[in-house]
Order: sequence, then structure tokens, then C-alpha cells
Amino acid sequence: MRPTDFTLRGALDALNEGEITSEELTRAHLDAIEALNPRINAYITVTAEKALEAARASDARRKAGQAGRLDGVPLAIKDLFCTEGTRTTAASRILGEFVPPYESTVTANLLRDGAVFLGKVNLDEFAMGSSNATSAFGGVENPWSRRNDPDTKLVPGGSSGGSAAAVAARLALGATATDTGGSIRQPAAFCGIAGIKPTYGRCSRWGVVAFASSLDQAGPVARTVEDCALLLGSMAGFDPKDSTSVDLPVPDFAAACARGVKGLRIGVPKEYRLPGMPEEIGRLWEQGLDWLRAEGAEIVEISLPHTKYALPTYYIVAPAEASSNLARYDGVRYGARVSTGGDLKDLYEHTRAAGFGAEVKRRIMIGTYVLSAGYYDAYYLKAQRVRALIKRDFDEAWEKVDAILTPATPSAAFGADEKQDDPVAMYLNDVFTVTANLAGLPGLSVPAGLDAQGLPLGLQVIGKPFDEETVFAVGTALERAADFTTLPGVRAGQA
Repeated sequence: MRPTDFTLRGALDALNEGEITSEELTRAHLDAIEALNPRINAYITVTAEKALEAARASDARRKAGQAGRLDGVPLAIKDLFCTEGTRTTAASRILGEFVPPYESTVTANLLRDGAVFLGKVNLDEFAMGSSNATSAFGGVENPWSRRNDPDTKLVPGGSSGGSAAAVAARLALGATATDTGGSIRQPAAFCGIAGIKPTYGRCSRWGVVAFASSLDQAGPVARTVEDCALLLGSMAGFDPKDSTSVDLPVPDFAAACARGVKGLRIGVPKEYRLPGMPEEIGRLWEQGLDWLRAEGAEIVEISLPHTKYALPTYYIVAPAEASSNLARYDGVRYGARVSTGGDLKDLYEHTRAAGFGAEVKRRIMIGTYVLSAGYYDAYYLKAQRVRALIKRDFDEAWEKVDAILTPATPSAAFGADEKQDDPVAMYLNDVFTVTANLAGLPGLSVPAGLDAQGLPLGLQVIGKPFDEETVFAVGTALERAADFTTLPGVRAGQA
């Protein structure tokens, strides 16, 4: 077995048993990045020297019997998390060469537990996208390819496409990610790995570049459900610097993976059976329900009647919050500046025109419009009311079920040149995922099968607020039954 083939749990076991050192594990991943990243473009910044220095320090701690729970594990960090002394771009030209003088709470937690950071990975600009095509640093290539069309480059999903592609291609054992409307779960499904968006407030947002503050939530992607549980156990926790952080103890998520699902009631929302949904997505969903039924779970049909309003609600709330959050990028305080010798208004206009990409500009314009004096009540206020109804639907469902199973995405990964010129078609990629963000619920994507072209498809488990333990238990049962062992064609050692 190559060092890059370990799961995160397997790597920790090997490190603890002395089968490999963190320095060897880290060097193997850095070599893989050097060989493969020029093709798939998952990393924006590679911090090789820092990583090796951290790995040697980890080996010394382990030798002294002082290893943390993630000590020596090489991870990738989505370039939305501020990292002290390392460039943070949000995949946008407007941040230029911004180097934060502080560490985000989530990455500080991982460093506290001994993780090794390999570098910063690519994303859609300011996390706005479902394909990783809006990055100022170029798109990311999915390491998977179609069986009958291997030359067509596929998207890894977005916005956390660099995180998912790096893990799938064996360029990191796990990665941080963020999810505003599906940005962890969709790329995880497209790349054949696991990824969880925890409950809103479970992970601190302090030091994470903001997109839509009432929706953004950090979480991990990794090769297995248990690996995600290990990472989330480190990433999560109360943070007084974040007013939306919830002061609750962090459970042993990894232990919850072994609970099983016997006696659990699993909900099936009838509104998720969309007209025109591909047959293979429907079949996989039914297969997932059969797997859980065989494990002793009870399947219960439920109704989430306001689901049909979720996408339009999301695409009012998220751009509105984005237009407010992105107002801080003005060319004055930090980041790029385009000065033409005019007044302050000219400075703002030229800096933002040059610094923001087309999709970010589109969402700023939408958001500014729905917040404007003449349309605030008609759009933004109404969207917030509908959002409350969507949350109420889930609250009523939790009286009947313990978790909900749905497809993760409406299709497998699509071509880099497909759908990109149609913003509405791109937005529809979030149809199964946005409800969890609007209601603040945990959602986990688990690789569960392949489509007719040999591309991975995922199932999504949605749970009650702060009940990630049940989500991990259901996800592990699905993972065990699916026995998803197919690997992408492009990965470390196979390029």
C-alpha cells in the first residue's frame, strides 16, 4: 500500500504503531501533489516546507508520548479559511496576496490536535458556484471520468471542489470545506467521497471568509464516514469570537459511527421525488432505503410541503447576504487596489470591477436588488418568511422520524463545458441540499453507487439539529451496505 492510499483512520493507526512517520506520510503527499496538481489544479498554494516542519514536530511529539488525536495527519485547507502567515485568496483576484495575521478557529483547532497542513485548495470564487469553474485561479478537474468518454474533463462540484478533488485524487487524507447551499455535499458526491455539513453553529465561522452568514457552515470531506467524524470532532466546538457558535459539548462522533440503525425511523420526503429526476438517481435512493430497512430501520414517508420554494428562497437570501458581506472589499483596507487617480468612488468601482468575477458580480447585483427600498418587502422579507416555513416543515417531521434519506445530487458530475453558460441550470444542482442550510440542519453525503457512465452518485442523510451522531450512524450503515470501493482513474500513483 502506498502512503497516499491510507484512510485517515488507517494513517493514524499506522502512525501510532510506528509503521510510518508523519514526515514520510507528508512527503508522499507532497510528491503526489507535485506530480498531479498541474493537471487537476486542486491546490492554489502548497506549503511544502511548513508541512515538513510540522510533520517532524509531530513525530517528536509522538515519540515523547504527547501525540494529539490527529497528530501527523496531512490535510488540505479550503482557501476560504484564514491561515496565519499563509496566503488566503477565496479564489478571488480582489484579495490579491492577502496573508492573514491570524488563524481561523477551525484550522486552529486542527493544529491544536496535531494536523499537518499541506496547503490551500481551490474553490469557486467566494464559494459562489457548483462547479469550481468560477475560481480566479482556474477550474479544478474531477479525478473521475466517464467510461465511454474519458477525454471530457468533468467538474468536481462546488464550491469545495478543490477539497473534494484533492481527497479523491489522494493528494490529502482529508480537507476542510464549507457549505452554504450544498458546497460540501455536492462535490463529495461528484468525487465519490464522504462529506458532512454540520448543524449551523456547530463549527465556528470566525476567520472564514464570509459568503452568506446565516447559511455558511464549515465541515470536513474525507474518504470515509468515520474519517469525517474524526475531523469534525476536532473542528467543532464553542467559540466566543463567533456570536452564532453554540455552546454545546462536542460528542464522540467517531464512536457514533458504530451505533447501527436498528429501531431508527428514516423519513422519505415525497416532495423530493422531482419530475424528470433521472431513473438511476431514483433507483439508488430506493436501494439506500432497502439497505437501511435490512439493517433494522423503519422507513416512513413524510411531507416537507414547502420544499418547492427552497431554491428561490435560497437564491434571494444568499445573494442578499453576499452583497452585504462583500461590501468590505473596497481597495482601501486590504487586498487588491486599482487606482486611476480619481476620487474614492472611482477607486471602489475600478477595484471591484477588476477584482470580482462574473458570478460574484451577478450575485452582488441580485442581492443589492432584493435589498433595495422598493423590493425589500416583496423579495427579501418574503423569503425569510418562507425560510421559517421550511424550518417548520422539518420541525414537524422530527416528531415522526429520526433522520431523513434523500439523493445528494440530481445527477453525476457534468462536463466542464456543460451547463456553465446557464446560471439557472447551475443553480438547480443545489435542489436536494439547500433545505438543510435554510433550516440549519446537519447533512451528510455518502458515496453509494455509480451511474451508467461509471461516475459516483451519493445519498444524503439529513438529521435533527445537533444530532450529527445519528447522521453518522445512518451514514456508516449506508457506507457498509454500499461497499463503494471503486476508485477514480486519476489519483496519486495513477496519473
